[in-house]
Amino acid sequence: MPKRILTGTVVSDKGDKTVVVKVERKVKHPLYGKIIRRSKKYHAHDEDNSFKAGETVRIEETRPISKLKTWKVLDKVDTHSKPKGAAASAAAEG
Repeated sequence: MPKRILTGTVVSDKGDKTVVVKVERKVKHPLYGKIIRRSKKYHAHDEDNSFKAGETVRIEETRPISKLKTWKVLDKVDTHSKPKGAAASAAAEG
């Protein structure tokens, strides 16, 4: 079975080798049809204490590390860069 990979925002980095990542998803209300945001917090393993609060990261499901930690941080997601395809198409047009 493949490991799940989620993207979220670090909300706490106070624990040693642990970060708390808030993952948001959008769901449609079953009766009214409005799109609403649902969030969940995951405790993830950060071996080097390298991730700080406010950063967007990807986490991967793993074996249980402690009572609450069954996820580990893969890498930081760069939210300020343009997609690679957009840069290439902009250069071709201009």
